[in-house]
Formats: sequence, structure tokens, C-alpha cells
Amino acid sequence: MAMRADVASGRPGLEHADQATHRPRRLGAPRWMAWVPRAAVAWALAYGAVRIWWAMGDAPSSPPLGTDLIGFTGWRAVGLCAVAAAVALALRTARWRWSLFVAAWGVSLALVTASALVLLDVVGALFPGAGVEFHLVAFLSRAAALSGGILTGATAVAYRRRWRSDCLFCGRTGNSVRSAQPPRWAWWAAYAAIAGCLVRLGAQVSVGFGELQGGGWSLLGFESSFLLAGTVLPLALVHPWGQVFPRWVPLLAGRRVPRWLLLGPGAGIGGLMTAYFGFTIVKIAAETLTGTWDPGADPLPLAFFWVAVPAYLVWGLGLGAAALGYYQTTRPPCRVCGG
Repeated sequence: MAMRADVASGRPGLEHADQATHRPRRLGAPRWMAWVPRAAVAWALAYGAVRIWWAMGDAPSSPPLGTDLIGFTGWRAVGLCAVAAAVALALRTARWRWSLFVAAWGVSLALVTASALVLLDVVGALFPGAGVEFHLVAFLSRAAALSGGILTGATAVAYRRRWRSDCLFCGRTGNSVRSAQPPRWAWWAAYAAIAGCLVRLGAQVSVGFGELQGGGWSLLGFESSFLLAGTVLPLALVHPWGQVFPRWVPLLAGRRVPRWLLLGPGAGIGGLMTAYFGFTIVKIAAETLTGTWDPGADPLPLAFFWVAVPAYLVWGLGLGAAALGYYQTTRPPCRVCGG
């Protein structure tokens, strides 16, 4: 395998053609690969300055945890921003290192996990009568942390493409095999998500609906969205009618379903659910083992949470994996390499 210098990306590219008979093409990199690392550094500096101000004594108190971020309060949040800035700067200039690549994804995961309560903020904003409080400052802070996690992850993707991929535009490495059907693991994941949703509903039935009764149209909208995200959305990610509108859909029958109409909610809800309930199950396990679990004002027993929280986690993992399968199945061919 011959090596060539990729002028646009500053790394050794991979050229499978014989250079004696085929002159290698020199292609530029997609624009986002240039601005995303800079945006990640700028975000870390700006958001880090806000976290410093709050760490010095002006942090708002944000329900339901009393803080805006999960696991990162005060100077720990400042430290996370500093690490994110250092990693983003390193990804712009360093040669390929697996340790740096893993560290970048670790920082991205930490930021997404810390901001996972933004999912409840969205529920509170869309369904104000559903019993979930909405606080603007907390929402903006969590949304900013989530944006930082996405920027850091995108910077890691650009870093890998620059050093390890055959095509900078699609990230392909080696020969790609496209399939018109979702992989088998995506099917299992979709039905695992449905099972998690049903177990969660079963747990609620066993203890009663209590405060969930009498919430009006807002609560009805929330419960409808809850069921759609736990049943219809996972099925749509793995069935053909999630790619082409079926015949019974007025005006849209036979047309392609926009990818991000399903991919956005699937990946977003699945990722945030996994982050939040992954953290929650660790917290419950620690409190159970140490005997420090305190229900507070919540009348539900500990056994309920040991059923509901793992069910939520399976739901989130399954939905995220099904979204990944949908992404792979519906990804259009690369316009540069055809992969």
C-alpha cells in the first residue's frame, strides 16, 4: 500500500491505486472539519467563564437536583471545561494517538451525561401541565453543556477522519458494504426499547398513577409522546415504513421519509435517556449498598426504582442502537468516493 501526503488535511492518506499508473487525487476536506475544533475551543472558553462566575458564589439553584448539571458542580464544572479546551486544542495539532481519541470521547460523554436533564427541560417547556418544572437558566446551561459535548465529539470524528480514514468526506475505511435492511442487532435493539417502555408502564401500573391523573391536555400530550417514543419510534427505525411513507398516509404515500425526522428524535432521546438513567442507576446502586437511600417527598418504594430505572436504561440503549442502525441503512452514498 503506497503512502501519499494529503495536503489538505496534513496527514498521510491511504491510496489503494498503483501510483505508477494512477495519479492520486488530492481532495480538500469538508468545511466543518476546519471550524468545529475552533468552535469547540471557543465554547470551552466562553462556557468556562460562566462556570467560573458561578463557582465563585453566584450559581443558580435549579430543580430537581438543586444544580443545573449532573455530577459536575462548582469548580468541577470549570475543570471539565478546561479539559475540553485542552483536548480540542490537542486534536487540532497532535498526530494520531488512540489515547487522545479515547480521551476526547470521554470528555464528550461526560458533557452529555452532565446535561442529560435537558430532556426534562424540553418536556417541561412543551407540556407545562405535566408536572415537570421549567427553569430557563438551567435549560440554557444544560443546552450549552450538551452543545459542548456535541462539538467535542465532532472534533474527535474530524481527528479520526484526518488520520485514519480513506475518505475525509464520509469517514470510510476499507471496503464498505451497504445494506438495504437494518442489521439484525438493530432489530433486537428496537424491540428491547419497546420492552423497556412496557416494563416501565407496568411498574407504574403496579404502584398506581397518583399525581399523573387529571393533568388535562398537557399531560395527555406528554403521555402520548411517551408512548410514541417507546413503541412507534423504535419500530419506524427498523421497518420499511420508516424509510418510505406507507400507502395509508395522505399526500405523502410513497415518498421518502426525511432521515432526520426519525434519526434526530431516536438518537437524541436515546442518548439523553442512556446518559441520565445510566447515572441514576449507579446512584441508586450506591445508595442501596450503603443504606443511604432517602425517598424524600416521593412516596414510591425503592423496589419501584429498581424496576423503572433499568427499564428506562434499556429503552434508551435500545433506541440509540436502533437509530444507529437506521443511520447506517439510510446513509446516502458519498458524493466523493461513492462509499
